[in-house]
Amino acid sequence: MQNKTLLVLAAGMGSRYGGLKQMDGFGPNGETIIDYSIYDAIEAGFNKVVFIVRKYFLEEFKMVFDEKFASKIKLEYVTQEIDNVPQGIAIHPDREKPWGTMHAVLVAVDAIKEPFCVINGDDFYGKDAFVIAAKFLDDSENQDTYSVISYKLENTLSDHGTVNRGVCNVDDDGYLVDIKECTKIGTQPNGVISYPEEDSIIELQPETLVSMNLFAFYPSLFHHAGKLFQNFLKKSGMELKSEFYIPTALDVLIKSNIVRVQVLQSNSKWFGVTYQEDKPIVVQKLKELIEDGVYPNKLWS
Repeated sequence: MQNKTLLVLAAGMGSRYGGLKQMDGFGPNGETIIDYSIYDAIEAGFNKVVFIVRKYFLEEFKMVFDEKFASKIKLEYVTQEIDNVPQGIAIHPDREKPWGTMHAVLVAVDAIKEPFCVINGDDFYGKDAFVIAAKFLDDSENQDTYSVISYKLENTLSDHGTVNRGVCNVDDDGYLVDIKECTKIGTQPNGVISYPEEDSIIELQPETLVSMNLFAFYPSLFHHAGKLFQNFLKKSGMELKSEFYIPTALDVLIKSNIVRVQVLQSNSKWFGVTYQEDKPIVVQKLKELIEDGVYPNKLWS
């Protein structure tokens, strides 16, 4: 078993949530969603965590997580800022936010030299997902073959409205062709899952595989995606809101025959938090997992 890092994307400002949800408590003793992800990652064999955060809340973030994890797993912090770009690249002086999820990954280049898994800090992925990611990284022999840990669509839906999901298009050998972002997916009164597209209603099967931004990568990604990011900035660096997303970069790399992305499936039920109204739902789901014996009542006893 080799060294593996968990890269946690936690730089989001939580504008729709009304605060820094990555530091909010959801478990019975104030545990964050990140607590449960790190707990699962440690059990799966990950031995380092790198947090991507913003400078303005770095010290507050460290106060919360150093106390919990510093004695259990190696921790590093990297800040994602607007000016984390290659030298000589012009960016708009009025831009307020960094450059998206793949930019968040790229700023960790000096902190990660080993295989790593990327997750969102405000999503709950479940034990099964981390075991699958760890096994892939331990077993794979091709440094240009990555993996997306996918979920059945039916395990990612909300009872309180529609959702946006990245639908995985998979070839016959189990490799990703592309990820299609589908918006306003919901369950109709007759039980059919569908979403609107132009003037049509597109039906999706419950077992359709979707990406929830959980990927297993090798350090070769920094070289491949770094070149794409430079091209992106040359084209879009003066725009105020353009972003460089993980699926967008992977799509280019796959279609250029530079990398392959194996689609693996988790049977866990995903849940996450976007709005304050989501909080009681997440609290209840964690409570049920504790009652079922999946997690101890006090996570870091």
